Amino acid sequence: MFPYKTSFQLLRNLNTPLYLQLSNQFIELIKSHKIPPETKLPSSRSLSELLGVHRKTVVACYDELMLQGWVDSIPKKGTYVKASLPILTQQEFLEEDSVLSNEANFKFSKNENFNKKRVNTDESWVLVDDGISDVRLTPLKDIARTYRRLCDRKRTIKSLSYGETFGSGKLRKVLASYLNKTRGLQYTEENILITRGSQMGIFLASKLLLEKDDIIVVGETNYIAADVTFSERTDRILRVPVDEDGIKTDDLEQLCKRKQIKAVYVTSHHHHPTTVTLSAERRIHLLNLAKEYRFAIVEDDYDYDFNYNHAPILPLASHDTQGNVVYIGSICKTVAPVFRIGYLIGPKDFVEEASRVRRYVDRQGDALLELTFADFIESGDLDRHIKKTLKTYQQRRDFFCEQFQQELCDYFEFDIPKGGMAVWVKLKSPYTWKEVSEVAKKYKLELGEWQRYDVSRTGHNAIRIGFASKNEEEIEELVMCFKKTFQEISLKTSSVKSFVR
Repeated sequence: MFPYKTSFQLLRNLNTPLYLQLSNQFIELIKSHKIPPETKLPSSRSLSELLGVHRKTVVACYDELMLQGWVDSIPKKGTYVKASLPILTQQEFLEEDSVLSNEANFKFSKNENFNKKRVNTDESWVLVDDGISDVRLTPLKDIARTYRRLCDRKRTIKSLSYGETFGSGKLRKVLASYLNKTRGLQYTEENILITRGSQMGIFLASKLLLEKDDIIVVGETNYIAADVTFSERTDRILRVPVDEDGIKTDDLEQLCKRKQIKAVYVTSHHHHPTTVTLSAERRIHLLNLAKEYRFAIVEDDYDYDFNYNHAPILPLASHDTQGNVVYIGSICKTVAPVFRIGYLIGPKDFVEEASRVRRYVDRQGDALLELTFADFIESGDLDRHIKKTLKTYQQRRDFFCEQFQQELCDYFEFDIPKGGMAVWVKLKSPYTWKEVSEVAKKYKLELGEWQRYDVSRTGHNAIRIGFASKNEEEIEELVMCFKKTFQEISLKTSSVKSFVR
């Protein structure tokens, strides 16, 4: 006879009711074939006495088992485990078999391009980022106050249901007005799709623009997430050089004469990763090429707001009269990455199709958050936040460049960026980022995914090092870690040379 009394453990201090604890344990015993099909279960009175629980608990347990299809109740005979249950393949029981497998028992596709190195997040370490905002400057109180005020309004209730895949109508109107005034655009809300950040905009654009054999042109150095996104759609990603004036449009023109280009991706304001700005001459040339050869320009304007030496240069989209530019941006970089509010702007028919594609990846955005940011922008809070952070980031850029120049000029060279949140730092010969990364760990300095800049392919031997997320004390700590790293590498190199002699 099955040892019912010792096979169940019922805990009265759990939130789970006793009858559910009992039924769940019955199910496990039935699944493991310890209680086989067609087994007659004890009567509710007998089991309640064995387990020391109220009879109603056992009755509720049996009712639950019947509702889930594990047992049958036969009048005047009793409760039986269903005879039709399939038997799970059994094997000798080992302790580790009770742990969920970490590997799928079925085939699925993998893309090695999506592999991301797990970065050390220990707070005692100094982390090198590639240019992110300082979340400590986020105006959380202002955002929270706006959010609470919206939640107190009765008319907000209707925003809790399903809405348009285009995003909040109010935010689209506010954004159209704001971007038209600040960036010289000429769009209405019908040209705007709200996204969950720039990455969703890049994904939707690539989904609509690219087929398997289509060609997209990017910079020789380029934003890696965009490269990975495009590679999911096409194998034909062609690269043109980038210099101090941005992507070389003369080289692009030569490509257009030989091949049919479907799209060109640019980060025109501060090229990612090198931070250079696309010159006015090349902007006009690029727009003329798009008009002549009828390709799309995907303009990722990821940090338009952060310019330190001059007023922002108006985006390509502000000069587009032919419907060639798909303009992508976000509030994530400006305020904080957690607020997934971005936008895709372009010709009305393109935006409408993008909204249909978006429906199958993400039915809609966060309507309350979108309304919050509509008010946040409309009230002038966003502009006030930008002015505050712009001043702070400029001070940090200057301090960062000054410290690196004074303390690390024997190892690095760089140009002071005119804007953005990072410096494109080139490592002098004979040093390599691989060696620097390995030695740096001894001093709790984590370089992160330095390989993604593809040093081996381009030969530039440079990476982006962010300054915006660090205050002066943290920048000094970063410099000190680098200094110790290079001192050890130099000492090791000197020892090797002495030994060879």
